[in-house]
Amino acid sequence: MLIAQISDLHVRRPGQLYMDLVDSNRMLVNAIHHLHGLDQRPDLVLITGDVVDEGHPEEYEHALALLRTLEVPWTVIPGNHDEREAFRKAFSPHVDWPAEGPLHHVRDEPTLRVVALDVCVPGQHHGGLDETGLAWLARTLALAPDKPTLVLMHHPPFESGIAYLDKYRFVEEQALAAIIQASPQVQAVLCGHVHRAMARRWAGTVVLTCPSTTSEIALQLSPNAKPQSYLGPPACLLHVWQPGSGLVTHTSFIGEAPGPFPFF
Repeated sequence: MLIAQISDLHVRRPGQLYMDLVDSNRMLVNAIHHLHGLDQRPDLVLITGDVVDEGHPEEYEHALALLRTLEVPWTVIPGNHDEREAFRKAFSPHVDWPAEGPLHHVRDEPTLRVVALDVCVPGQHHGGLDETGLAWLARTLALAPDKPTLVLMHHPPFESGIAYLDKYRFVEEQALAAIIQASPQVQAVLCGHVHRAMARRWAGTVVLTCPSTTSEIALQLSPNAKPQSYLGPPACLLHVWQPGSGLVTHTSFIGEAPGPFPFF
């Protein structure tokens, strides 16, 4: 099974630019064309939050119009730039989630299970999960202890070393880690939010973060660094799931590059 992950799309109203600089709408179109043009088309696309930039209904209307051009199944979770109720209204015809409260949901594929968490705290930019959400996750994972599972959440539950990002990470790390640690069927926790590819061994599994289709947050490890971003190469992640072998993840850069050349 080939699973693509895109993240942090930051869709704007038609004709508007992200941060008045970047045509994030066009970059989502480019990402969709990239996925369609892979030598093997994905079986599923996971979208790990910040679908739009300001949470306006008009942004969701445009995002949904663009995502409807995806010719493979997809599912989505919100990020800290999303507005929960507008998000719920826009995507409810496409995703089966509760009529109220956090947008947790499950997608069962023949060989793999996707458990999606809404870890957004309304009005805040960090991530969290209350006791009800933690209980939902523990109960949901316990329902299928033998089925390989991917857990989706927008905010990564670890410190990256980029100080201005780490202020806005998922903050209930220990409580979540205890549940994941007790669920060995979890093959990986897939996140967005940081606009960079990162990997960390955590809670008996691995956490992987997806680059943005729109911009790249600067890699600055000085604790006093000022926040910066680049129009770095947009990218997605491709997760290759092979029953009996496990999960292999590739970073796939979006856009044209010189080549191919006849050497290996």
